[in-house]
Amino acid sequence: MLQDPPPPAPAQLSEVVVTAARLPPAAADAAFSVVRLDQAVLVRSTRLDEALRSVPAVSLFRRTSSLAANPTTQGISLRAIAPSGAGRTLVTLDGVPLNDPFGGWVIWSQAAPEMLERVDIVRGAGAGPYGAGALTGTIALSERDRGGVLDASVIERGGARLAGSGSTMLGPVGVTLSGLYETSNGYTPVRGSAAGAADTPLDLDSRSAALRVDAPLDAVRLHGATLSLRAATWEEDRGSGLLNTRANASGHSLSATAAKAPDPNGYGWRLQAWRIDSNLANSSASISADRSTTTPANDQYKTPATGWGLNAALRRRVAQIGGGRLEWEVGADARFNDGQTQEYYTYVGQGFTRERVAGGETSVVGAYVDGSWTGGPWLVAGGLRLDQWKNENGFRLERLIATGVPSADVTFEDRSGEVGSARLAVRRQLTPDVSARVAAYSGFRPATLNELYRPFRVGNDQTVANADLKPEVLTGVETGLAFDRDGLTWGASLFWNRIEDAIVNVTLSENASGVTRQRQNAGTINAWGVELNGSAALTPALSLNAAVSWTDAEVDGGSAAPQLTGLRPAQAPRWSATTGLDWRATQRLTLATALRYESARFDDDLNSRVLDAAFTLDARAEWAVNERTLLWVAADNLFNEDVQVSQTANGVAGYGPPRTLSAGLRLTY
Repeated sequence: MLQDPPPPAPAQLSEVVVTAARLPPAAADAAFSVVRLDQAVLVRSTRLDEALRSVPAVSLFRRTSSLAANPTTQGISLRAIAPSGAGRTLVTLDGVPLNDPFGGWVIWSQAAPEMLERVDIVRGAGAGPYGAGALTGTIALSERDRGGVLDASVIERGGARLAGSGSTMLGPVGVTLSGLYETSNGYTPVRGSAAGAADTPLDLDSRSAALRVDAPLDAVRLHGATLSLRAATWEEDRGSGLLNTRANASGHSLSATAAKAPDPNGYGWRLQAWRIDSNLANSSASISADRSTTTPANDQYKTPATGWGLNAALRRRVAQIGGGRLEWEVGADARFNDGQTQEYYTYVGQGFTRERVAGGETSVVGAYVDGSWTGGPWLVAGGLRLDQWKNENGFRLERLIATGVPSADVTFEDRSGEVGSARLAVRRQLTPDVSARVAAYSGFRPATLNELYRPFRVGNDQTVANADLKPEVLTGVETGLAFDRDGLTWGASLFWNRIEDAIVNVTLSENASGVTRQRQNAGTINAWGVELNGSAALTPALSLNAAVSWTDAEVDGGSAAPQLTGLRPAQAPRWSATTGLDWRATQRLTLATALRYESARFDDDLNSRVLDAAFTLDARAEWAVNERTLLWVAADNLFNEDVQVSQTANGVAGYGPPRTLSAGLRLTY
């Protein structure tokens, strides 16, 4: 079920888990806009990014889900302020960032819904640990700790999926193993009379695996503490929708976490270290006017990148301070990324004639203090962060393949700076059923290695990198109400956000065949909006949930990009809404529907390419064979709507998936 956390005491958000090394959610979170996705949502989703779409204004850069999206467009953003391929939201799994160290996007196959216990979405900047990158919010994933699930399904257009996760105890040691395999022949995004021989399906072959071992630390006199060691690997290979273009993303990660949940009136702590190695191969092509042939434009054959980090936190709960309960946390963290793109470009005759290698290093080191005080009907929460960011050792080397002679050898100036950020919120329980809150916050996101150093091409449109990018900074305020009584819940939020030095793709030139853009700090983006959500148990067998978001966002390009002033950010819809109906028709049969609506959005910075509004309806039927076995059938996009997801300079639209039927078997223990 999708809902704001219930208004009673914030302790209800805290779940002390004894098998995995993690701190419980902080009491302060209840004062901010938090949405939790529990098992009721996750069990019906085959992809985490699709489950997140049940929260309005949460989306990938484009409308396409990770079923078909190129890895470089799988960055996620909240609140439709200004989505980007890099993403403006921090995604963590038990504290470890999942955002790619080179591009900031998330390879969603590394976090299948079956492996997760819950998902907490904190909307608004400021995130305690790892504040950098949490510009529009944080998505905190918690991995499964107990039980197990295996889901096997077949999908229309040659698709098949097998995913599972299970936990068991080997003496005092807990072991959790998760895995995913998925394949699909895919669909062709350009359809109808506009399609040509060069338009090909978005096929997919994806796999991932993870192992976590949890051990108590009582033997080393750390009573109540746990050590978790985790290793994961993933790879996905996919078509890009045009002849002779493909993308392959792969990687592996290691993490070690030691943690102890705070006792009543006592201390808790966390020490964590992690490392992510990733790689991306991505080829692109220009297409002829009749879409019958393509010409190779770029072969990004390797993009090795490494990210690693450390964090430490100390938390304490004090029973009585000023007539209430105080919880505070202090900590420090560091994140380091290095990587480079290696690619061929300038195709002449029968081959590429030039090679480019470009990359560098980025880092963010910060410290924070965060706390909350709860007394009677009041909850007061706040925190401060100070971060230092650095971009170092940036370079771009271009050479002629035939002779090896460099045509460009550029070393970029090292850059650094400090950013302070903060959050403050107050919540009051007005009645046993109603609570009100108000919050203010700030946060920042430094540019990724991809934005700083890697140019790219999509069809006939090309985008130039910019090594001079500064971090973008968000400030915001919001207020909200929440109600919870007898199976009826609802929440309402009103927010205002401002992004300064926003990193956007700015058009430099355009013609009938294509567009040239550059990543720039293009002035500011101002946005305000309203979010409503609710759920109701209409009868013991029938439940309804709904949510809607309206966001008015506008760019002020200033002197940097005056042509953008007064326009709406690209890929930012004004309206988005979801509603779902669950009916337990019999003890064994459950029927569910999910309706999604999104208003028109623009596919470019100049608001010249309009993607039409879209309605989609999904339907699902489940048959419980017994307590542990479930059969299901589903129809996504039941009415086969053509949902526009892209548009070229000459007006050719790309579309999302047509109606897709699937059936599966789910086993649990």
